[in-house]
Amino acid sequence: MADVADILPQLEQLDGEIDDLEDALEPLMSSIADVASKLPLLDKAKLYVLATYSIESMLFSALRINSVDAKEHPIFKELTRIRQYFEKIKNIENPPQKPDVKLDKQAAIRFIRADLADNSEVNTQLTEMIAKEKAKAALQARQRQGEKRKADGQQPSTEVSAEEADDSKAESEPASKKSKRDKKNKDKKKKKSKDVKATK
Repeated sequence: MADVADILPQLEQLDGEIDDLEDALEPLMSSIADVASKLPLLDKAKLYVLATYSIESMLFSALRINSVDAKEHPIFKELTRIRQYFEKIKNIENPPQKPDVKLDKQAAIRFIRADLADNSEVNTQLTEMIAKEKAKAALQARQRQGEKRKADGQQPSTEVSAEEADDSKAESEPASKKSKRDKKNKDKKKKKSKDVKATK
């Protein structure tokens, strides 16, 4: 065991530092409510949390000095609780960024369609909705291209090719009309190929 005379200078130094700390904190601690009333809400919360944490840290240290298992003492739970307030204040000052959540309509429609595969009416409506969403996405993509060309100094192409027009028209049509139109197109192609063979 260490001799008391060996640690006497350190104890005197600690006593002096505690006196200095008391003198420095006296104006604040004697009228903490008055000081806090002049502060904005967040600063008021910081002040109270810091004051409480300081007092409880000193109690924790005093317990450790007196050979008490401070981690088993209720003061340790209290310190942990106050640390949570520090986290709350930090999250208010710098809120964590929330990820952007976007609804993928086409994926949602596919899930619904898989569940309701037996219902042909719902299936038809879902097919139409998917077609509309695809047409909308294609239109937005064309608009973005036009804006990009404007920014680059090129003339935006306002003309839509015949194939693109047919595709967007086809996508927005109901399934029953689509199949009739496909059949007509096949008939036209057969007729053209017959006409070409006849002219040869």
